Amino acid sequence: MLEERVPRSPREKYGAELRLRRIAAGMTQEALAQRVVCSPTLISHFEAGRRLPSPTDAKRIDQALGTDGFFERWLEDLDSKYPQHFAAAAELEKQAVEIRHYGSSLIPGLLQTEDYAKALFRAYRPNHRTEDLDQWVINRMQRHRILDGPSSPVLWCLLDESAVRRKVGGPRVMMKQLRKIANMADTGHLRLHVLPFEVGAHSLIEGLLYLMRFADAPPVAYAEGVNTGYLMDDPAQVSHCQTVYDLALSDALSQQESLALLRAAAEGYEREQQ
Repeated sequence: MLEERVPRSPREKYGAELRLRRIAAGMTQEALAQRVVCSPTLISHFEAGRRLPSPTDAKRIDQALGTDGFFERWLEDLDSKYPQHFAAAAELEKQAVEIRHYGSSLIPGLLQTEDYAKALFRAYRPNHRTEDLDQWVINRMQRHRILDGPSSPVLWCLLDESAVRRKVGGPRVMMKQLRKIANMADTGHLRLHVLPFEVGAHSLIEGLLYLMRFADAPPVAYAEGVNTGYLMDDPAQVSHCQTVYDLALSDALSQQESLALLRAAAEGYEREQQ
């Protein structure tokens, strides 16, 4: 009998229990995948604790294994450093080989400086405690670790010009934020494009979009609004999101033109401080 490693994290415990219940039900990963409507590889990720199922997938797992809502309820109890609507997306970005952002009115979290992130948290959480604010910023900065090292994902960022012009935190904060993005693009860590105001209406004008591609699992899309987020893994929905991203990208400035716009805006913010 093979000795199993004791699960250490809540996600690993969740996955280990799923594996035990699946085996007890006499089902293979392939059979469970058919019932959940996903790939066997994704079931393997769930059981290894590398990924968490969506609420819909957890419900289908319970139906397939006859576990009376056990995995759906447990999923709600798993701790996360992030808001509930973003927790699953935060886990997925750690495994992505390519990430494509669209920022409509703000800079995406993976690219934010500490001061920019702090200004955002202060704006929409006015009754915060100082220690909570500091922890939220730390959590956001920790997400940046996936960009370090040889296995970092290919990173794209498509910014609406409004995200460049909106003075989050004031001129000094914006100057540093835009120069950070420009430096990332200069060093090859980021593919950057800006949608200028002159384009007018475009395919992504309604909000934030986040696309992730993986080496051994289907791509996903994530859209976010006020205190809500929607993670999509349905192939038709993801394909549509990829199409509207490509449409918006076709309207954007080239990377060279986008960098020139960012640098000019950063210089303007610097002059405001003098």
